This record gives sequence, structure tokens and C-alpha cells, in this order.
Amino acid sequence: MTMMSYKGYEAVIEFDDEAELFHGEVINLRDVITFQGASVAELKDALKDSIEDYLAFCKERGEEPEKPFSGQFVVRADPALHKAVFSAAKRAGVSLNKWVTATLERAAVL
Repeated sequence: MTMMSYKGYEAVIEFDDEAELFHGEVINLRDVITFQGASVAELKDALKDSIEDYLAFCKERGEEPEKPFSGQFVVRADPALHKAVFSAAKRAGVSLNKWVTATLERAAVL
């Protein structure tokens, strides 16, 4: 799989042998944005056009477009794990949010 991006929106690209077309889909949104092209140049233009159309559509409706990776997500955990993580954060002298963020940074090797 190949990736492309435009204005922070990331898309995965696949090639359809039968149709001889590249197909792309933006992956870092809940909204669905797809595009296609017969060449790399067409594909890049289609991604740009699809994102710009999405932004214009949101503006017309008076809605904020969904932003890729807002920095917030919900994690559901077993209550015992929640308690253990909370206790670990307290022992470290930091907030639960700060402790989880630091732990994720270490795990993701940023």
C-alpha cells in the first residue's frame, strides 16, 4: 500500500489491475473521502480536489471540517487496569493524561 497526503489528510492508495486505475481513500477521518486517477498526476490532483471539495462542503454547511488527529481519543480499559494506571501516574507525580502520553510516546518510539 502506498500513502499520499494533502493538508494533513492522509490517504492510502491501491491499484486496480482490471480497471487500470488508482483508488485512494483518506484514512485519518471518520468522514469518507475517496478519489481515483489513471496516473500519479491524476491521482494527486484528485486527492487535492477531493479535500478542497470536502472543505468547501463543510464551509457551505457552516460546519468545522474534521481535522486529522485532534490529539484526543477515548481508551476503554478494564477497571483493574484503569486503577493500576491511575496509581502509576500518582506515584510518578503526574496527571493520568501526562502519564499515558509519556507511556505512549515511549511505546511509539517517536
